[in-house]
Amino acid sequence: MKLASWNINSIRKRYPLVVKWIEKEKPDWLFLQEIKCQNEQFPKESFESLGYHCIVHGQKAYNGVAILSKHAYALNSTKLPTLTEEAEEARYLEIESKNLTLCNLYLPNGNSGGEAGLLKKVKFCQALYNRAKDLLNEKQNCIFAGDFNICPNTMDYATNALSLSDALVRPEIRDNFYKLLWLGLTDALRTFYPTQTIYTFWDYQHNAWARNSGLRIDHILISPRLAERLQDVIVDKNEREKNQPSDHVPVVVNF
Repeated sequence: MKLASWNINSIRKRYPLVVKWIEKEKPDWLFLQEIKCQNEQFPKESFESLGYHCIVHGQKAYNGVAILSKHAYALNSTKLPTLTEEAEEARYLEIESKNLTLCNLYLPNGNSGGEAGLLKKVKFCQALYNRAKDLLNEKQNCIFAGDFNICPNTMDYATNALSLSDALVRPEIRDNFYKLLWLGLTDALRTFYPTQTIYTFWDYQHNAWARNSGLRIDHILISPRLAERLQDVIVDKNEREKNQPSDHVPVVVNF
């Protein structure tokens, strides 16, 4: 069983890369973030021809999440249940498939809009915690994956890549990530690589890729019984070297 998460930074621009990657990797589920299109603009035919269902929660020009599933599914929600604000932003998508609750998310960056922008990110984190708590209390096998826009630790970003005031590393934001782990979720990548420097994002500017000035902001968090079945985690850096790539790369878990 294989699940992958990838902030694609415009699916209409990069769907040929996704098609080639799927043909090679054949994931059971692929979570996409920042698709940057409305539902009807999503290139479903390209993926349906490969045998995937397309579940899309899009938004004009910004945000947007989608799940490509090899398996039958039921749609649970297109928003976090306790998130009452910013509901118009397409940042969450939850389905049931193969007895799993699969939650695809794209957190606000938090650096725009001053304190109001940071507060929006905090509220999203709180709603995410509430949903994870409910699912774990119900003994559900669940996966929360996507672009969290959080670097949990200093090893998760390159030297001088971020200031200490950046919303990706602010203490109140990191605390919300740790609360998910204390609740019982496992950071899949750190299970196998507890101290290694591994990034999932390299900015297009300042020659970041060539200098390996990156961030680890794309995470896959899994519930306890799934953690026991985890086989490996792969960060597919090869995709960052492609022509016109996303600034993020796929993160893959195998069970």
